[in-house]
Amino acid sequence: MKKLLSVAGAALLTALAAVFALGQPAQAATGFSVSNGRLYDANGVEFVMRGVNHAHTWYPQQTSSFANIKALGANTVRVVLSSGDRWTKNSAADVANVISLCKTNRMICVLEVHDTTGYGEDGAATTLAKATDYWLSIADVLKGQERYVIVNIGNEPFGNQNYSAWTTDTSNAIKRLRAAGLTHTIMVDAPNWGQDWTFTMRDNAGTVFAADPQRNTVFSIHMYGVFDTAAEISDYLGRFRTAGLPIVVGEFGFNHSDGNPDEDAIMAYAQANGIGYLGWSWSGNGGGVEYLDMTTSFNPAQLTSWGQRIFNGANGIAATSREASVYSSSTPTASPTGSPTASPTPTSSPSPTPPPTTTPPPSGGCTATYAVTNSWQGGFQGDVKVTAGTAAITGWTVRWTFANGQSVTQAWNATVSNSGSAYTARNVDYNGRLGAGASTSFGFIGSWQGTNATPTVTCTAS
Repeated sequence: MKKLLSVAGAALLTALAAVFALGQPAQAATGFSVSNGRLYDANGVEFVMRGVNHAHTWYPQQTSSFANIKALGANTVRVVLSSGDRWTKNSAADVANVISLCKTNRMICVLEVHDTTGYGEDGAATTLAKATDYWLSIADVLKGQERYVIVNIGNEPFGNQNYSAWTTDTSNAIKRLRAAGLTHTIMVDAPNWGQDWTFTMRDNAGTVFAADPQRNTVFSIHMYGVFDTAAEISDYLGRFRTAGLPIVVGEFGFNHSDGNPDEDAIMAYAQANGIGYLGWSWSGNGGGVEYLDMTTSFNPAQLTSWGQRIFNGANGIAATSREASVYSSSTPTASPTGSPTASPTPTSSPSPTPPPTTTPPPSGGCTATYAVTNSWQGGFQGDVKVTAGTAAITGWTVRWTFANGQSVTQAWNATVSNSGSAYTARNVDYNGRLGAGASTSFGFIGSWQGTNATPTVTCTAS
């Protein structure tokens, strides 16, 4: 996590230099590898991260969170650790148990040192060199786990001062890890509290990638207030795609003290372009950003609106996550503390998905588009997109009637009520105001038996 940014306007800089001239990346012997901007697991199957961040170092007793995160469909968990430079050090034994929890729950572990957050601006933060010392001190529990673990050297390693050292310091940290025999895929965070508003990572990523003798480095951008428009999101991520460099959204939220990130655009672009994302965060936030908790008091039965959005919304984890193939070919033998694995959220669709239906917008009104985004035996996930007409609106109401006995069991980003088979969805306080032509969406989980015909939807604006 980060503090309030001082975000200056920055002109677009030159695009990243293509890395193809550097040659094909070397493959890690037993674990994840990178090729042409994509991440592949140990079986050579492309892997796209879909998961969340979990603040393990501050809540080490919350070991059941791993199973709970998995039960909601995640294939990856980014785990907050401490090198001991700012917070209580996570021991080698504790990290080994974290890895075992990830494996038992069939998730990929992204391990990160949080003590580097905002170095150069936050006097309590430590250096990437010190974070590297920590990784080397626990190398024995990391080696042999290359199929399941990605090493994220340091969280947001520079604030908004002295960030010009990012390229050299990051390159040196990678070289030290490789020289010590760590062959894992390495993840590196951007400076500027992770948001890279100076484009330091964007414009020097090719140099850092080339510094890795294994060509097995992934770049991580954190998207909060700096990324409040779809254009900014697509431009930043698209430049990495064009350059053939691997990029993930290692943190993002639906709101923040430095501005309002466009989470819908982040998730939609990531899904359309095969880019991983890891939302912040499962639970336990403080310092005025408690609204970023996805669950209340770590309880998976009490998802917040943000939790509902990222897990069950459009382009969310439940609909788009695919488990790493390494878990289908082998079974981990570790037996850590924590809860047993719950059944994964279904992602296949055994029955045909009905096509979306749209109502034409009246002048100054709104249109509603209904689509089934995921379906399994007895259940389905629906998504409704609401778009303002030729004038701005201050609120909206969507209505539909199910013809085959379907019912809504939970919903997010709208208040949904029903009278028998007739359903009404009204905007919540944060998504009712739409400019002319602007859109928002809400989603729901429903039940069905036998037939799941698409209803006709109507939209009324206020």
